[in-house]
Amino acid sequence: MADLGKLDDADYPAFTTGQAAQMLGVQVAFLRSLDTAGVVRPERSEGGHRRYSRRQLELAARLREQFDQGHTLAAAARIVGLEDRLAAAEDEISTLRDRLADAETRSPPPG
Repeated sequence: MADLGKLDDADYPAFTTGQAAQMLGVQVAFLRSLDTAGVVRPERSEGGHRRYSRRQLELAARLREQFDQGHTLAAAARIVGLEDRLAAAEDEISTLRDRLADAETRSPPPG
C-alpha cells in the first residue's frame, strides 16, 4: 500500500521534471540549469530521473521571479539566500523578544 503521508512532507520528492516545469510555467531546461548550477538539487529516482519536492519547487519559483526581474542566476541565488537569512534572523529576533518579555514579567521589580 502507498504511503500517502509522505505527500504532506514538503521535502518529499514527489514531482517529475515535466510536472515541476508545468506547475511553474517554465521549460524543463530551466530546471536542469538550476540543477547543473547546484542551486536546486532534486533527488534522483532509481532510474536516474529528477524528482522535485514542494520546497524545491517553491525555491525554483522564487528564482524564476528574480530571473523575470532581469537578474542572473548567481544574483538570483544570492538574493534568495539573503532573503532566507533575513527571514530566519527576524524569526530569531521575535523569539528572543518574546523570551525577554516573558522573563521581565516573571521577575520582580528592582528595589
